[in-house]
Amino acid sequence: MNQSSISFPCPTARLRRHPAPRLGALAGAVLFALSGAPVSGAPEDGPDMARLITENFDFAARQYGVLLEAMEKTPDQFPRTFEEGNLLTSKLKTWTVGFFPGSLWLIREGTGDAKWDGPADRWTRRLDGLRHHTGTHDLGFILHCAYGTGLRAARGAVDGEAYRAVLLDGARALASRFNPAVGAIRSWDREMWAFPVIIDNMMNLELLCRASAAGGDPRYREIAIAHAHKTLAHHFRADGSSYHLVTYNPVSGAPELKRTWQGYGSESAWARGQAWALYGCTMMWRETRNPLYLDQAKRTAEFIVTHARLPEDKVPYWDFDAPDIPRAPRDSSAAAIMASAFIELADHVEPFFARRYAGTARRQLVSLSSPAYRSKLGENGGFLLMHGTGHHPHGIEVDQPLSYGDYYFLEALLRYRARLEKTR
Repeated sequence: MNQSSISFPCPTARLRRHPAPRLGALAGAVLFALSGAPVSGAPEDGPDMARLITENFDFAARQYGVLLEAMEKTPDQFPRTFEEGNLLTSKLKTWTVGFFPGSLWLIREGTGDAKWDGPADRWTRRLDGLRHHTGTHDLGFILHCAYGTGLRAARGAVDGEAYRAVLLDGARALASRFNPAVGAIRSWDREMWAFPVIIDNMMNLELLCRASAAGGDPRYREIAIAHAHKTLAHHFRADGSSYHLVTYNPVSGAPELKRTWQGYGSESAWARGQAWALYGCTMMWRETRNPLYLDQAKRTAEFIVTHARLPEDKVPYWDFDAPDIPRAPRDSSAAAIMASAFIELADHVEPFFARRYAGTARRQLVSLSSPAYRSKLGENGGFLLMHGTGHHPHGIEVDQPLSYGDYYFLEALLRYRARLEKTR
């Protein structure tokens, strides 16, 4: 298969404890590719957003130059966050390792500068040892966001066949975690739960769908659909929000426990969990055109955009039910993921909702681009965004930069740029 026929896509200063941060002035394909640019947009948005996007990629190129230089000292590690003046890294099998090479590819795509091909390819290939790794459900995050983004962004500057082979092997490894009795892919291998499934796992289904479309086993797509259907049946509440974790009986497939592991409480709406749900359901609609996924994506979107506790700047608190709002930490990574999903979803809904979702994404990108959330050049360890929240209940990565926040911020900028180009 030639490269044009297939491709594999994916997807610190302390925050003052006061209500929504004040925004300053705006800061100065194929298969396995980003998709979902909406078909309509407000013409007056064009010039401002076009300049904002260009400026962000210029900044990202300079800022990630700082991070890239720092990371060359530890080539067996991958950047994760920056805490108290120290760059914190992750080892190879951590779920976040694909976002740094993926971000390098997105900067290459956003700037059009081929100088990023070498570093992005080098860091991507450092993930090769995970292509057969069956010990995680996060192979979509790990491989798809790096190799898949690279296939598109490199424009033929990499060995496409080698990249596709890694992605197909990764899909096979991910599919091995599927339990037919449950009808889902096991998320965590933790003895405290018999068969846990987290909402994040919706994001990894794209690897399976694209692998089948790229000539892999058709069963991969069937597994993705089965998992998504199981998630629709048991992860969502009547108001459109999602639990983080549902555990199942591995023999009968019946749900046994529902809770929000990384959120404030079992019945709370963890912000990044809602972002994963929104993005995952929108992606599954794109891949299958099953209206059940589009309907759930809209229900989750409405939960987010109409929520009384969504701040004016549209960057959510770490949990919509956090008891200390408005003093609660924000989660810039959740805003970035939501923005990317909203932009795609806007292409598939009625005009009123398209304007609502695209407008929300625009406000999120403007906010994240402002001094309230975007770091200063050379600061924040080289990361783009400040004020992410990783695992608040355990006190991990609270009010810090997050590698995945940067990745989805860059992806959202590219998607919004594609939106603008469709209105010209």
